[in-house]
Amino acid sequence: MPELPEVETTRRGIQPHIQGERVTGVVIRQPRLRWPVPPELPDLLRRRKLKSIDRRGKYLLLSFSNGTLLLHLGMSGSLHILPANTAAGRHDHFDLVFGKRCLRLHDPRRFGAVLWTDQPVEEHPLLAKLGPEPLSPDFSGDYLYRLSRGRKVAVKQFIMNGHVVVGVGNIYANEALYRAGILPTRRCGSLSRKRCERLAQAIREILSTAIEAGGTTLQDFVQADGQPGYFAQELQVYGRQGEACPGCGRPVRQKTLGQRSSYYCSYCQH
Repeated sequence: MPELPEVETTRRGIQPHIQGERVTGVVIRQPRLRWPVPPELPDLLRRRKLKSIDRRGKYLLLSFSNGTLLLHLGMSGSLHILPANTAAGRHDHFDLVFGKRCLRLHDPRRFGAVLWTDQPVEEHPLLAKLGPEPLSPDFSGDYLYRLSRGRKVAVKQFIMNGHVVVGVGNIYANEALYRAGILPTRRCGSLSRKRCERLAQAIREILSTAIEAGGTTLQDFVQADGQPGYFAQELQVYGRQGEACPGCGRPVRQKTLGQRSSYYCSYCQH
């Protein structure tokens, strides 16, 4: 699944090509994605200028004078800038056309979303209760410490909760916990303030590095220009069960936690 770095990489990739441009057409080939695609989009968007492209969690927010288009890549979706006359493939479900080029949503599993709101976007039901952005000033060790007090949930599940902090998916949660030296199974309420600060810093560093590297090469994810991300080359524990821990040389272990695979070193993490 595209995680925050992949979505941010996509945002940065498509922005220079279409921001400030005027929509000349909307093509809805598949109206049934995770939620129905609003059929009125062609009338709402035609001739409208795209003011900005922002991101909230894993949602891309395309702002127009009359509202905001929300895009989500789902499990395996991707966005591409293409010549407008490029023939559509089987899983190319939605085009936003800007003259001779278009923004195309490719989504084999149809778990993505194309939604519209004419209300303040931060009040949208999918966004209103999200936690802070991990790279924003609102996210800190003190924040994690205060929110985790009295909670018994495993720290990995805690930081993957979008109501706590957005965009820390499975890959990056594993890597951040390894960098912070914290076992993924440890109860979040048992962490000291110092360890919470170390974890917050690790999350910021891991995500920042991944964004600069272009995301992680996993299955179907590609950047807006069609090239895969390269952060996978820097993964320390994720997907490395049985391999030597980069820190101590002992085998990396794997355990299922909350129905997701967790990778860790039982010596370097505690």
